[in-house]
Amino acid sequence: MTLVDWKNKGQFFDYKTHQIFNMDEGSGEVLLLIHGFPTASWDWWQLWQPLSSRFHVVTLDMIGFGFSTKPRKYQYTIFDQADLIEKLLYSKQINKVKILSHDYGDTVAQELLARHNERQINQQEGLVIESLCLLNGGLFYETHQPLLIQKLLMSPIGSIVAKLFTREKLGKNFKRIFGPHTPPTEKELDEFWELINTNGGKYVFHLLIKYMQERKDNRTRWVSAIQEATIPIRLIDGTYDPISGQHMVDRYKEIIPNPDVIELHNIGHFPLIEAPDLVLKHYLEFLQGSS
Repeated sequence: MTLVDWKNKGQFFDYKTHQIFNMDEGSGEVLLLIHGFPTASWDWWQLWQPLSSRFHVVTLDMIGFGFSTKPRKYQYTIFDQADLIEKLLYSKQINKVKILSHDYGDTVAQELLARHNERQINQQEGLVIESLCLLNGGLFYETHQPLLIQKLLMSPIGSIVAKLFTREKLGKNFKRIFGPHTPPTEKELDEFWELINTNGGKYVFHLLIKYMQERKDNRTRWVSAIQEATIPIRLIDGTYDPISGQHMVDRYKEIIPNPDVIELHNIGHFPLIEAPDLVLKHYLEFLQGSS
């Protein structure tokens, strides 16, 4: 499937007057896919067909990403992205999901899980999460090791750094975080860049990147969401990843009760792109074991 095909298969949903790109295919139990930073739902394209043949799969480009609107004056927060997802699912009359998430999407999933846990305790109605599978992401503020470009975007000169960001810089940074034997192809880098450039995405990088501070401010809430969850949770992690690889896995095993972890050695930050067959295998085995 090409990037053009992907866009043509999608549709748009209104959220606070903004257009949100989303995809919806398949039947049966609902599986929600949540993408990472700075890319978009296209990251899941290699898994789309095998998953949508088994589930009713829903995904989206969160606000500020991909084909969705990228307003330059907007308060981008993890809480707002969670609100967006809940409203999208409500519009589709979906109230129960399994979640598979990556990177920034992991943090959004942690917030959705925190809300789910609260509703369960208080016996309130709302979105029910049946299971959660996390791919490489900054689950713990203290173990997240951002790239220099991410630190610069967080700094007072972040808006300038964002404006100066180029396809060449994207390629240089991405090649550092993929595995040694699974580097991104030039075609993949072109597609990432096109998704970022659509609607002027690089000009909101410095606004989106504030999620790193949110992880620090809300660490207790989002880590507790996993620690206190009563649903099945699995972590599938490319341990070669310098951002959230082996060091994050080790921390996960330290503080998460009965950790279910799959380590993909020599795979980097994007296992869904670098090793989609392995991700699919371990994800389906997870669902089979938790049913």
